[in-house]
Amino acid sequence: MDHAIRAFMTFLELERHASHETMRNYASDLRQFQTFMKAEHLAVPLLDPATVQTESIRAYLHWLDRKREKSTSMARKLASLRSFYRYLQREGRVGLNPAEAIRTPKQPKHLPRVLSKDDAAALMEFPAGETGSSLRDRALLETLYSTGARVSELVGINLDDLRASEGLVHLRGKGRKERIVPIGAVALKAIHNYRASLKPSTINHRPSVPIFLNLRGGRLTTRSVARIVARYSNQLTGGSVSPHTLRHSFATHLLDEGADLRSIQEMLGHVSLSTTQKYTHLATDQLLAVYDKTHPRAGRPAGARMVKDDKP
Repeated sequence: MDHAIRAFMTFLELERHASHETMRNYASDLRQFQTFMKAEHLAVPLLDPATVQTESIRAYLHWLDRKREKSTSMARKLASLRSFYRYLQREGRVGLNPAEAIRTPKQPKHLPRVLSKDDAAALMEFPAGETGSSLRDRALLETLYSTGARVSELVGINLDDLRASEGLVHLRGKGRKERIVPIGAVALKAIHNYRASLKPSTINHRPSVPIFLNLRGGRLTTRSVARIVARYSNQLTGGSVSPHTLRHSFATHLLDEGADLRSIQEMLGHVSLSTTQKYTHLATDQLLAVYDKTHPRAGRPAGARMVKDDKP
């Protein structure tokens, strides 16, 4: 099992070009399953992936459920095992995929949290002052909201990715997929002010240098960005949010203003339009909430659900 997991991780890195975060999740999930199997079969010093049966994976999921693992986490762990065994099948290491026949745990249906336009505007103003960190944080927040970038894409932006004169930025997404998206004038000005504030000793003019730097002059990590966003957004009435909330807000606000789904799909880098369609549900929910609150004769039943039509 150890050798098989190491080979799978090499495959993910070199052939699938998986991100560091994705690889970390796969490794953690597979090692946890390996630990469970070894505990269940104490007499077997070396676990052979080919000996794993479907019932063993069912027992693993049942064990996770007893530990009160979230259904989203259980679904990801099962998906990790499916991918692992598909790889082993292609390599001729196993005949059948023991995880394939297991149904994914039912997931709770919920719409992503989205900031109101007023809250989004307020968040951009929270990094006050002209210090380097404040200017960086404002530029960072403006860029997330202006482009809809994932946090991993944001930290990967280099100087030569920014085409300021054209109002465009080059993003590297999941699986090294790349796209060029618009970036607004406000975000560009915030980036300019931040870069102009850097000490000459900090500035490196090589094209591959990251735009957003930590205090040591290195590239920011995704966790650092999450902490920055949480710190400022904690001042909002609804409490702190994640960088992904700004991505959701970006898409929903565009839709509210009349942007078409295909354009939003391109900007978000979604492979499938169905992934983008969740924002139509969110926009409809917001519209109905405003209607219920403001129309004198709305008269909707208490607890009535919002529209759930799957069509855009």
